[in-house]
Amino acid sequence: MSDTLTPQSQDFPKWYNEIVYKADLADQSPVRGCMIIKPYGYELWEAIKANLDRRFKATGHQNAYFPLFIPESFLKKEAEHVEGFAPELAVVTHGGGKELQEPYVVRPTSETVIGEAFSRWVQSHRDLPLLINQWANVVRWEMRTRPFLRTAEFLWQEGHTAHSSHEEAQEETMRMLDVYADFAINEAAIPVIQGRKSKMERFAGAENSYTIEAMMRDTKALQSGTSHNLGQNFAKAFEIDYTDENNERKFCWTTSWGVSTRMVGAVVMTHGDDKGLRLPPRIAPIQVVIVTIYKKDEQRTVVMETAERLASELREAGIRVHLDDRPNLSPGFKYNDWEMRGVPVRMEVGPKDVEKQSVAVARRDVPGKAGKQFLPQAGIVDVIKNLLVDIQASLLADATAFRDSHIKEVADDDYDAFGEAIQDGWALSWFCGSPECEKKVKDDFSAVSRCFPLDQPYPNETGHCIVCGTQAQEMAYFAKAY
Repeated sequence: MSDTLTPQSQDFPKWYNEIVYKADLADQSPVRGCMIIKPYGYELWEAIKANLDRRFKATGHQNAYFPLFIPESFLKKEAEHVEGFAPELAVVTHGGGKELQEPYVVRPTSETVIGEAFSRWVQSHRDLPLLINQWANVVRWEMRTRPFLRTAEFLWQEGHTAHSSHEEAQEETMRMLDVYADFAINEAAIPVIQGRKSKMERFAGAENSYTIEAMMRDTKALQSGTSHNLGQNFAKAFEIDYTDENNERKFCWTTSWGVSTRMVGAVVMTHGDDKGLRLPPRIAPIQVVIVTIYKKDEQRTVVMETAERLASELREAGIRVHLDDRPNLSPGFKYNDWEMRGVPVRMEVGPKDVEKQSVAVARRDVPGKAGKQFLPQAGIVDVIKNLLVDIQASLLADATAFRDSHIKEVADDDYDAFGEAIQDGWALSWFCGSPECEKKVKDDFSAVSRCFPLDQPYPNETGHCIVCGTQAQEMAYFAKAY
């Protein structure tokens, strides 16, 4: 396999598939539609997981684990839910060499099995709110798969909560959407737009679905996290009820919300370039790589002493460091290798650097000579700390500028301009939200509504639906999407 990547401008899907494997994030699996997540890719997922988990616990949620197998009858209790997931289900009919009395569905999502548990755990208003999160794998039998973005099996977290009122459930739904947005923007450096899904795009069985939407470098949209107000649909299906302060039985109001390994794909496609990954320092498995340079064996000792000292100083400051002293590989090969892997900062140490008590430092977000500087070893820790902060901000600013330059607001009477905007990015226009209009946009432009943004451009005005011309209360983003 060549060390070079297909340019994004030439074939973005091919670029993406190549970078996933060349940057050592994943490997192919003998199981159709599945992937092997390699250590470097899994460390990236662990960073995402740790940052989210900390936020979940800060908002009062506890982690639990529920069965991988769900009785088929559970899914049938909520009609819209089973209809929405039926084409993607993997079903176990035999176990231990015998046909099962009732088939088990391999977990596509856990509203039903968790709902059954909630019906036993919740008895009184004193048991509410019940705030549970699960880190797990799920299976959805996808026909067209792509590593991290859409696979038959993937990793995720799914939060499930029960509340005593619709208002409290809605507050929870929006709180977790804010948590996702905070993570995406401040940790993954992905500028997401928060919004509400249309009726056609909302989660099966939900009253309302909310989303964080991100623009990839090919201008397609990626749904990067969702939060659902389930109303009382699942509570009634699974009898999740409680005795209130007046000793009356009432149904709970429930929510669910999730982020998956798709977020790894989002990081790749938001920041990557034709040389490889560009990882935000906050979630990069390695923040600084130190590459040693020497030609003679006698030079190695002094170079390694300096490199190991610098690595130790950086680690003591809480910086994630890797020292690359691989023999028989040229410095140029190592530079390209770490550029492919997207390490934010590369530090080079050679005999001249030892002599001058300096180091060469290259930042991954700025290409070529412009991103390289020679710095004194004294005080290098503080310099690197500040550099990592600057790189994090730079990646977010770059992604935001790219997104904003590819969003076009379209007048509500110019359907042709609406279609043209979608070909080059996202279109923002008035939309009535009907499934019929949504289907027409999909048929005409191979695009779908992404969301009604929570931050409406004209909150006190109305317009006319870009598709049918009827009065519309909100504007929506439309785009081609993954």
